[in-house]
Amino acid sequence: MGRRPEHGGLRCHSAVFIYTLCYKLPTRWSVQPGDRENTAVWFLYISLSDPFSSEVKPRILLMGLRRSGKSSIQKVVFHKMSPNETLFLESTNKICREDVSNSSFVSFQIWDFPGQIDFFDPTFDYEMIFRGTGALIFVIDSQDDYVEALSRLHLTVTRAYKVNPNINFEVFIHKVDGLSDDHKIEKQRDIHKRANDDLVDAALERIHLSFYLTSIYDHSIFEAFSKVVQKLIPQLPTLENLLNIFISNSGIEKAFLFDVVSKIYIATDSSPVDMQTYELCCDMIDVVIDISCIYGLTSEEAGIPYDKESMAIIHLNNTTVMYLKEVTKFLALVCFLREESFERKGLIDYNFHCFRKAIQEVFDVRLKVQKSRKLLSQRRWSKQAAANGTPSLPC
Repeated sequence: MGRRPEHGGLRCHSAVFIYTLCYKLPTRWSVQPGDRENTAVWFLYISLSDPFSSEVKPRILLMGLRRSGKSSIQKVVFHKMSPNETLFLESTNKICREDVSNSSFVSFQIWDFPGQIDFFDPTFDYEMIFRGTGALIFVIDSQDDYVEALSRLHLTVTRAYKVNPNINFEVFIHKVDGLSDDHKIEKQRDIHKRANDDLVDAALERIHLSFYLTSIYDHSIFEAFSKVVQKLIPQLPTLENLLNIFISNSGIEKAFLFDVVSKIYIATDSSPVDMQTYELCCDMIDVVIDISCIYGLTSEEAGIPYDKESMAIIHLNNTTVMYLKEVTKFLALVCFLREESFERKGLIDYNFHCFRKAIQEVFDVRLKVQKSRKLLSQRRWSKQAAANGTPSLPC
C-alpha cells in the first residue's frame, strides 16, 4: 500500500506562504536613522515598531518555559507535522518569526520565544516586543511543576499590559493528553485560581486571562488556536451574523467557516461549539483534501486540489448530514443538518450562493483597508526616511 498523501501545509497547498525567520533576540537598538550601514537592523526595528504593520498583520507571541511545547504547537498546527515527530525537535534558542499568510482572513505573524532567555533583563527592550502585539500565548506544561511557570506568566503579563493594554492574554495548559478528565479540570482550576490571585494581589484584576486545555495529540490545540485567531479578526461580528442568517433560513443546525489550510475555524454561528462536532469538521476537511490530492489532479497538473468546485456530503448514522462547500480559495463552509432538512438542498444552495457573495464583499473591503493602511505607512516612513537620510521602505 502506498504512503498516505500529505494534506494541508505546503505539499498540497502550493499557494500557501509560510516562511520562518530566526535570529537572536535583539538588544536595545542604538541604530540612528542615518546609519546606512545597519539598514537591515533598521528595517527589523520598523517591522517591530510600526503600528500600521501590526494592524495589517497581527502579531501573536508564543511564550513559556523551556520544553513546554511551544515549537511543537507551531509545527503541528501550521506545518502539519505529525505529533510523534515533534519528539525529535531541538529546544529553541533563537526567536523564530513565522508569517502565516494564505490570502484569507487567517493572516498573522507568530513569534516563538526561547524559554531560557530573560526578556526583562535591562539589556533587552521588551517594550519593543509587546508594542503592537495582538495576542500573547503563554504555554504551561501541565505535567510539570508549574510554580515557576506561573511566576513567569505573572511577570510577562504585567509588563506586557503596561506597554500594551490591548493585548489578548491566552494561557495554554498544555500536554493534558496524559491526564484523566478529573485531573484536567483540577489542573485548570488550580492554575486559573493561582494566576488570577496573583493579579488581584498586584491590583491588576482588570487583566483578563483566557485558559485552554490543549494537546497536540487531538484537536484541542486547533480549537484553542481558532479562538485566539478569532479575537484578532475585526470582521468577526459580521461573519457570525452572516452565519446566523444563513442557518436560520436554511434549516441548518450548526455551521463553521474554516480555513482549510490550518483547520482553524475563523467564525461560527451563535450556538455553542462542542469538541466532537469540531473534530468531525476537521476530519471531513482532511478527507476532502486527501481524496482531492489523489483524484483531483492529473500527473501533469499542479496547484491546489481545493477549488470552487470542491464540495462534499457525508451522511452520519444518526440521521445527520455534513455538508461542505467552497467559499473562497482558502475558506470552506461546513454545515450540520438533519436529513429531512437536506431534502431542500436547492434552497440551501441558493442561500449559500448569497452567503458566499456577502463573504466576498467583506473580504474585498478588508483588502481595501489593508492597502490603504499599507500606503499610508509607506508614505509616513518615506517622509521620515527623506528627512533622516535613510533608505525608504520597499513597496
